[in-house]
Amino acid sequence: MTTRQRRELSLQLDDAILDGELWLPPGAPGIVLFAHGSGSSRMSPRNRHVADTLVRGGVGTLLFDLLTAAEERRDRLDASLRFDIGLLTRRLAAATRWLRQQPWAGSMTSGYFGASTGAAAALAASVECEVSAIVSRGGRPDLAGALLPEVRAPTLLIVGSDDPVVLDLNRRAQAALTCESQLEIVPGATHLFEEPGTLDAVASLATGWFRRWL
Repeated sequence: MTTRQRRELSLQLDDAILDGELWLPPGAPGIVLFAHGSGSSRMSPRNRHVADTLVRGGVGTLLFDLLTAAEERRDRLDASLRFDIGLLTRRLAAATRWLRQQPWAGSMTSGYFGASTGAAAALAASVECEVSAIVSRGGRPDLAGALLPEVRAPTLLIVGSDDPVVLDLNRRAQAALTCESQLEIVPGATHLFEEPGTLDAVASLATGWFRRWL
């Protein structure tokens, strides 16, 4: 791939203006919106690593902040918003609607990549906004609660083998899903996939899933 179009964006939502970054390779079938996890932002190096692999695989990506600058400052002080799944879900759903109103988005499909609490927001938002696929990295899908059986998008749950608590929570969440779903366990990985090669495994799995379903 020789050309990758990058755009800095300002997402104008009803209750916030959020900064974003779009990468759109030629012929991309869809765009994956990233829902970052607890205390993170669009600058998350792990999500950016996955996004880069997706773009090189021909899939568009949109990384954006779920919180405004003022909200991020508040969250850094009291951690009051990072587990507000309702707020994160509303922001992700609003960003999805905003994306579909953009002329350049055309008829492209949408997908969600969620990490940590962002995974719960992705699953919950998919009930409100039709998307073609969801991938969760070290996520907390259990926090989507009663909405899990309503998820329709094919869902891939990726968890490290050395993250036993989250692995158990993902197994329970998968049992509640009625959509097509798959649980992938990355050997030797802990919660943040900091071990050599483990984040590459996540990126490869995510790319395969989105290329299949978008």
